[in-house]
Amino acid sequence: MRTSAKAQLPLLRRCVAVLAVALSVLVTGCADGGGTTASGSTPSPADASARAAAARKQLATNSLVPLKGGTPAPKLPVTVDSSDGRKVTVEDASRILPLNGGVAEIVFTLGLGDRVVGRDITATFKEAKKLPLATKAHDVSAESVLSLEPTVVLADTDTGPAEAIDQIRDAGIPVVVLDPATELADVATRTTRIAEALGVPAAGKALNRRIGDELAAARAGVPEGSRPKVAFLYMRGSAAVYLIGGKGSGADSLVKAAGAVDAGTASGLGRPFTPITSEALVKAQPDVILMMSKGLDSVGGVDGLMDVPGIRETPAGLDRRVVDLEDGVLLSFGPRTPLVIDILVDRIHAK
Repeated sequence: MRTSAKAQLPLLRRCVAVLAVALSVLVTGCADGGGTTASGSTPSPADASARAAAARKQLATNSLVPLKGGTPAPKLPVTVDSSDGRKVTVEDASRILPLNGGVAEIVFTLGLGDRVVGRDITATFKEAKKLPLATKAHDVSAESVLSLEPTVVLADTDTGPAEAIDQIRDAGIPVVVLDPATELADVATRTTRIAEALGVPAAGKALNRRIGDELAAARAGVPEGSRPKVAFLYMRGSAAVYLIGGKGSGADSLVKAAGAVDAGTASGLGRPFTPITSEALVKAQPDVILMMSKGLDSVGGVDGLMDVPGIRETPAGLDRRVVDLEDGVLLSFGPRTPLVIDILVDRIHAK
């Protein structure tokens, strides 16, 4: 799991932020679909539900929505900072290999998907499905990477093993390493860095504007006065992995953006993930449980989840309020993240 997040903003700052978001949406509108009503008024619950329905429909296609305006032409060479402390010069972006699913989403959405020659196992969206795998499990195979003859490789600090990355570099291929994206603020930073490394900075700015507008519209749909507590549970029943998210889980940032309170963080869990106990669940008292779809399936769906000790003693368990989203999307922190927020705003505030 990836870790890092910031503490929740005080209530006053949150209120100011919500007002600012609403004002931004009213003044600028929302690109590619909008978030206000036709008259420009604050979105109603019905508007939030409509956005969520559209988001679910788009996610069901498992495909990306590229930027408008055609394919950008990379302007190279460029020299960029790599998160492993190196300076990396990229001279050719004709054969791009992203070794991370979220990174691949950004590359494709920028309009450079026809230049991508392979994929990481976490790149599960439709456009990448037919590309050859360059990883096994979650480890990079240097031999597989080199066989694809990439002209630039995009990785992050979690990509490994280190020996494989070194072997790729020793073959003369530039490897740009990025910081992992673990909170909403990282989306813009990562998009900017990827676009700069591939010589299309203007496309990066355009994509950040689109994502920002979509996020603003989603957040503007948060019902006034609604602050449910949401617990993110990471489960893999077959492997006996049962964890509750806390500060830095990544999900805490999404929950906060959707106008809710991260139950794990609020109950004092200072680590990203803590083994689930009945006591921890009862203390967290979540109104809603958030999970990855495969994790929920691995414990037998909602019925099976209710049998996990402590679940039935929470408000979420009593009401069977469980929200699940596809594994490759929920914590991707990329161009599809606004769709995640649309769905969360609608489902976690539902009465």
